[in-house]
Amino acid sequence: MIDATHDAAQQSWVPSARAHPDFPLQNLPLGIFSTDGGTKRAGVAIGDEIFDLRAALDAGLLSGDAAKAVAATGETLNGLFALGPAPRIALRAQLFALLSAGSPARATAAKLLHPASACTVHLPAAIGDYTDFYAGIHHARNGGLLFRPDNPLMPNYKYVPVAYHGRASSVRPSPTPVRRPNGQRKLPDEAAPTYGPARNLDYELEMGIWIGAGNDPGAPIPIAEANAHIAGYCLLNDWSARDIQSWESQPLGPFLAKNFHTSISPWVITPEALAPFRAAQPPRPNGDPAPLPHLLDPADQATGALNLDLEVTLHTARMRAENTPPARLSLGNALHLYWTYAQMVAHHTSNGCDLHPGDLFGTGTISTPEQGGWGALMEITSGGRNPITLPNGEIRKFLYDGDEITLFARAHHDGYARIGFGPCRGLVLPALPLA
Repeated sequence: MIDATHDAAQQSWVPSARAHPDFPLQNLPLGIFSTDGGTKRAGVAIGDEIFDLRAALDAGLLSGDAAKAVAATGETLNGLFALGPAPRIALRAQLFALLSAGSPARATAAKLLHPASACTVHLPAAIGDYTDFYAGIHHARNGGLLFRPDNPLMPNYKYVPVAYHGRASSVRPSPTPVRRPNGQRKLPDEAAPTYGPARNLDYELEMGIWIGAGNDPGAPIPIAEANAHIAGYCLLNDWSARDIQSWESQPLGPFLAKNFHTSISPWVITPEALAPFRAAQPPRPNGDPAPLPHLLDPADQATGALNLDLEVTLHTARMRAENTPPARLSLGNALHLYWTYAQMVAHHTSNGCDLHPGDLFGTGTISTPEQGGWGALMEITSGGRNPITLPNGEIRKFLYDGDEITLFARAHHDGYARIGFGPCRGLVLPALPLA
């Protein structure tokens, strides 16, 4: 999958794309944007600009499969996702040529750029279904230790990619603020539950997986073909009300504690852009079972992981008022997932479940073995028992109103241009008054 579009020496004629931390010429992520309240349409992030794909098609700048890819878009990318990899790859190649220094079409293409700061970026797809996995083993173990110190991982964890179905309607693009939810919550020393604002609001650092071409009902996707059904990736924050979660999750699992808001970074980072940053799935510890045959493919084990640096920052209302920088809460890497992205796709369909273009997966919280890379406050503060002190002296067990959480993902490898996902940001707003 490495080709001319990964040439680190090639620069764009778009000035802000040169050495851009997230969106240089070698990234070219896909999304949906609008200007001045106008029609939603497909675009590509390039530096600090958005290149209008529909206008490029109308101007005759795209041809063949690339034109087919853009023609399949409307107010969402679902139609493009449904086409599978070939048209998407063709579109990337033509965009790389159009936006490269020396492009003969520069004069025409330059008219199709919009400052990203003047645009609204929307959800890239109409999400039919959203599934949240639990593939970060260190998060699963840390969470288990809080409630089951002698048995932190359930017996099925190392055999099956555990997941639950989330709520697609409440997935929101960054930087949409998140409203603190109301709900039933009960502390251990309380005799009965009460209804009110969540007291233990938390974030979860996850990767998002966009499904491309789907599968027919009853026809599982083989593990060896699963990566071809992934249209791209994003960052995902699975906001969690821990006090509501601990009360309602007996015995069926997360419900209102997680379905009130899920934040995603709005740009779809394609598998092609991430090709230089693919890596072998880390070997399982001695004694762990091998994946069952329907989840095991040598090629996927050799290249199915992504080497991405992941960071979480917290910017409190006081920090913003005092003009001080955000505090880093964690720095980790996506290599700490126990299951690959392809294994999640294959497992999801292994019983015959049909996936559809635009379906969204969350990987589950990604944490490192060390505390500096833990992906949620529940882990960092031991469920609130060990509060943290921020650089400015503020103390946190969980999130306060006015706190802003931002997730980052960046990829780097010797010989290739660095790319990023763009921020996944959410500002916590107070709960609405009770009726």
